[in-house]
Amino acid sequence: MEPSLTPMQVDGGNLATSRTRLQPAIIIIASTTLVFTGCGINFAFGVFQELYDSMSKEPNTPFTGATPAQIDLIGTLSIALMTIGAPFATAWTKQYPPRYVIWASGIIHSSALLFASFSQHLWQFILTQGVLLGMATCLTYMPSVTVAPTWFTLHRGLAMGIILAGTGIGGVAWPLAFRYLIQSVGFRNTLRVTAGISFVLICGSGAFIRWPASQITRIQAENAASSRSSTFFRLPLVDWRVVRSRKFVAHALGAALQSAAYYTPVFFFASFARTLGYSQATSANFIAISNAANAIGKVVIGHAADRMGRLNTLVLTTLISAVSVLALWLPSCLSSTQSTGSTLFITFTIFYGIFASAYVALFPTSLVELFGVQNFVSVNGFLYMVRGFATLVGTPVAGALIRGNHEKSVGPRSYENTSIMVGVLLVVATLAVVWARLEATLTLDAAVGRRMKWLM
Repeated sequence: MEPSLTPMQVDGGNLATSRTRLQPAIIIIASTTLVFTGCGINFAFGVFQELYDSMSKEPNTPFTGATPAQIDLIGTLSIALMTIGAPFATAWTKQYPPRYVIWASGIIHSSALLFASFSQHLWQFILTQGVLLGMATCLTYMPSVTVAPTWFTLHRGLAMGIILAGTGIGGVAWPLAFRYLIQSVGFRNTLRVTAGISFVLICGSGAFIRWPASQITRIQAENAASSRSSTFFRLPLVDWRVVRSRKFVAHALGAALQSAAYYTPVFFFASFARTLGYSQATSANFIAISNAANAIGKVVIGHAADRMGRLNTLVLTTLISAVSVLALWLPSCLSSTQSTGSTLFITFTIFYGIFASAYVALFPTSLVELFGVQNFVSVNGFLYMVRGFATLVGTPVAGALIRGNHEKSVGPRSYENTSIMVGVLLVVATLAVVWARLEATLTLDAAVGRRMKWLM
């Protein structure tokens, strides 16, 4: 870990103090920009998915004859790999200055989009816009959500809410930009323009990401325990005492189930809207509505969590997201009239965008609260990997249920089984979060009891 990571070692006197005070704000701005760029582009894949689906019905395109499942694989892999590589990304963020990891991400991210723009076959898009882009996003996203929480204590929930709102803001802005560019210059040039913009935003923001001085000494000591030559592929192992605890098992279960469910509605907002009679352009607005609600929900609920308790808020938001699926999306699938189905789905889009996305913002803050800052990096990397694998399973299964429900025609009822699956997963995820909350309370009570006994 290089010495320049400590502001007091670089600047002197009042300048050092001023920089130290401003650093948390700089961390928020830089991390939000990173999440806006990396995750925002990933979450806007629906625009390309819709385009590639339409191209699959045309002759002499890279997607001619491709099934929706094959095209879905591009976005699914990108989203899943965004967190599957988390243990490596978090380890490298400790072993090297975080900005180096993010700069590497900027190079890979822009290269993935550039290579995709020259791709001529579906498998090439899967490798570039799917696998390579997902790996790059992991190296952008994980340093942001790993470094940022260590800068805050009282306002950690609000800070992470603002940072992760970048996903929602990006999910609104990037689709609009993509649609305009695709119509103006074509999808290949759109990918090339996006490659250039993403390189500038990621590398520029990455320059400002650094560990707080309070963490550097501990990280340097951990790195010194092993030689540099043997640490590149060394994972930050989770303390066995943490792993075997019931609260870890409960939180891991909740994280996996929530992730398996979470991305399914996000991926299928536009296609479900089409079954309700909306045009191609109008159906894409549901993605924008959800992402706008996503951004607002993360900030507002993150701020509320600092007062209500992060775990308490996590329970509440997960429960409401489960209820919104079963009480709004499922009935909209079964509705006999288009107007009723549309009303239910619009309401669902807003509620789900606000409350389901709040889990993502509260997740890293809850880890600090449950396992302590000393275990945060290793636990964060491991559980994000769990979430990534769950996404890789949940979304394809949901897509298979949709396609298995119809033959020639596609209607709202085709999504019935998928909505039930998502709702049940979120209900069980809520129970797992409640379990984790109870275990945290029991652990705290036991610790207080031992302290009181020692004082007596």
